[in-house]
Amino acid sequence: MDIIISNQSQEPIYAQIENQIKALIMQNKLKEGQPLPSMRNLAKELRISIITTKRAYEELERDGFIVIVAGKGCFVASKNIQLVREENLKEIENLLTKAVDIANMCDISYTEMQEILSMLYEGK
Repeated sequence: MDIIISNQSQEPIYAQIENQIKALIMQNKLKEGQPLPSMRNLAKELRISIITTKRAYEELERDGFIVIVAGKGCFVASKNIQLVREENLKEIENLLTKAVDIANMCDISYTEMQEILSMLYEGK
């Protein structure tokens, strides 16, 4: 499992781990029931504190992405991917609503907004 930690990121390390594992699950690169590295092994691999990996795994479990089985390990949970997608679409709508409100306040045109969105997509 390739997880890349950036020390320059404003995002906490546990959140970087959490978001990358969520993305791997959403992209079906990690499949239902697949085991994840132990918290200790992941911490060692990433050269970070086990407390950090523990927090990332706890957040993933809380959100229903993984299950932690005492004595057995951590596994990708069975999750309705469509439901997760809908949750993400709702978040995107909320963020875009804020962007449109700011654009209207600053008299930024629809065409300019499209250009910004295109540039952001091309940059990824």
